[in-house]
Amino acid sequence: MELLPLWLCLGFHFLTVEWKSRSGTATAASHGGCKLVGGVADCQGQNLASVPSILPPHSQTLILDANPLKTLWNHSLQPYPLLESLSLHSCHLERVGRGAFREQNHLRSLALADNCLSENYKETAAALHTLQGLQRLDLSGNSLTEDMATLMLQNLSSLESVSLARNTIMRLDDSVFEGLGHLRELDLQRNYIFEIEGGAFDGLTELRHLNLAYNNLPCIVDFSLTQLRLLNVSYNVLEWFLASEEQAAFELETLDLSHNQLLFFPLLPQCSKLHTLLLRDNNMGFYRDLYNTSSPQEMVAQFLLVDGNVTNVTTVNLWEEFASSDLSDLRFLDMSQNQFQYLPDGFLKKMPSLSHLNLNQNCLMTLHIREHDPPGALTELDLSHNQLSQLHLAPGLTGCLRSLRLFNLSSNQLLGVPTGLFASASNITTIDMSHNQISLCPRPVPLDPVGPPSCVDFRNMASLRSLSLEGCGLGALQDCPFQGTSLTHLDLSSNWGILNGSITPLRDIAPMLQVLSLKNVGLSSSFTELDFSGFRNLRDLDLSGNCLTSFPRFGGSLALQTLDLRRNLLTALPQRVVSEQLLRNLQTIYLSQNPYDCCGVEGWGALQRLQTVADLAMVTCNLSSKVIRVMELPGGVAQDCKWERVDMGLLYLVLILPSCLTLLVACTIIFLTFKKPLLQVIKSRCHWSSIY
Repeated sequence: MELLPLWLCLGFHFLTVEWKSRSGTATAASHGGCKLVGGVADCQGQNLASVPSILPPHSQTLILDANPLKTLWNHSLQPYPLLESLSLHSCHLERVGRGAFREQNHLRSLALADNCLSENYKETAAALHTLQGLQRLDLSGNSLTEDMATLMLQNLSSLESVSLARNTIMRLDDSVFEGLGHLRELDLQRNYIFEIEGGAFDGLTELRHLNLAYNNLPCIVDFSLTQLRLLNVSYNVLEWFLASEEQAAFELETLDLSHNQLLFFPLLPQCSKLHTLLLRDNNMGFYRDLYNTSSPQEMVAQFLLVDGNVTNVTTVNLWEEFASSDLSDLRFLDMSQNQFQYLPDGFLKKMPSLSHLNLNQNCLMTLHIREHDPPGALTELDLSHNQLSQLHLAPGLTGCLRSLRLFNLSSNQLLGVPTGLFASASNITTIDMSHNQISLCPRPVPLDPVGPPSCVDFRNMASLRSLSLEGCGLGALQDCPFQGTSLTHLDLSSNWGILNGSITPLRDIAPMLQVLSLKNVGLSSSFTELDFSGFRNLRDLDLSGNCLTSFPRFGGSLALQTLDLRRNLLTALPQRVVSEQLLRNLQTIYLSQNPYDCCGVEGWGALQRLQTVADLAMVTCNLSSKVIRVMELPGGVAQDCKWERVDMGLLYLVLILPSCLTLLVACTIIFLTFKKPLLQVIKSRCHWSSIY
């Protein structure tokens, strides 16, 4: 009885909580499925045909994306006078009432992307003109022309960010952005802009970010937007980029001219803060060595600029375009996928702050490494996919690559590297020399060798963590060519016979390795040394493309997570593999493209339960000259396997023995039947004497 009041109180409490939860559910349902969090009402994707009117009137953010509204009526937003942000992405809007925003004095952000506002653009423009405090406007994806955009942006002087991306704008004149003095971000990407008249951006004194990517601009001449910090003109058809010759200080920090048709290095401002320059995928090169000129005056080009009735002549030195540019703050330079055959003297000296240099996929044949060239701040250098046959290191130069961490020399024609080049790179962690016909030095090379380098020595590079030597045609490793390194990632793929039947050359680095690729190196199970028990920290092992007929041996404490055994000669998976410690940590294993015997796949069930075989659907086995997917093995396979596993010698004996006995009995009967006549015939023929 003493507990009765307590039980009554608890029961009343639970009933109250249940009633509140049910009432809350009902409230959510009454809001048409909209999610309410604070002042945000999220109603996207609710198949609404109109703006719901039963949301909290104090809502500050309303998200109505992906609803088939089609029309925004004058009264649609009246219940929410405190709105600050409104999003109407992909609402099939064709019409916005003139008074739709009349009472939205607090609206600062309006997103109308991916609609059909070009249908009734004049009425939409009239509605937008009532938003005197609007700061962010997204009109992308509405099939707007330049005339429509001009009308919609009129009198919106408070705008700070505008997106007109994915429209049908073809040219820009000085009236499109008139009066937008506070605009800081302008997105015009993915239009059809082929012409920008002089003065089109002159009124945008606060503009900082301009995106003109994916248009049809043929050139940019007399670039004079000193206030810009980011300019993206990628994916156009630019052949020239010439900055103004004025001595004005430019604020430009990031310039993206990638994926164009530039023929020459861009003429950059003489005074700027540029730290990122992207020139990927153009047709650029340096051409001074192609012209045997006697004076600098013969190496110039003149541009005739016509602007209305004003004609200007600009003279440019095309062969040393970088000479007058300010590159002192440049930190990231991407010149990949061009046609550079050489780098002019002093080119990299103008970039003392450069940390990332990408020159891959060019036509470089030689590279001279001099003092301060490359700069001491360089941390990443990519020279892959060129035609480099030699690297030249200035005599007595030390510490030129002291800050370098990543060096990519893959897919060149190198036979070696200058002695001491890597020795000066005391902080290097990653080297990729794959697809070069190099050889590893059998013993440490002297510091002052005679003749060109003929091998590469990685010994005692204490900072080295990752090394790729794929497809280098390396011979069998002698001793341990990686002694003194801290390698955790090693790729020796496609060097047939490099291990010569033994993984002993890797013994010094085995405890540290975490990722090891031995793909297509000629490993075979006849090699008794194929034991990875000493690779305690190995997480990823690639043994594909070899000649393994049995599963490698692993230690019980191995941390292996990924194992690739594709394209080997495995016929069965041993039971010990399924039960040993390996599969407790293994997350992914590849086993396809092996000639498995369907009678030797008893362990597959355990692997399927562990869900570790990533390519299980492609694993096949052979049964009576038929190729069958392991996952589609018929139920009678076990009985067939029992028959195939019978001792064939015993089977033949059982089949032959009755025949032999039958033949022996037949011969005996014939002999006894014809014994006397047969003896008489033999006697008469051979004239034997008779004893009876």
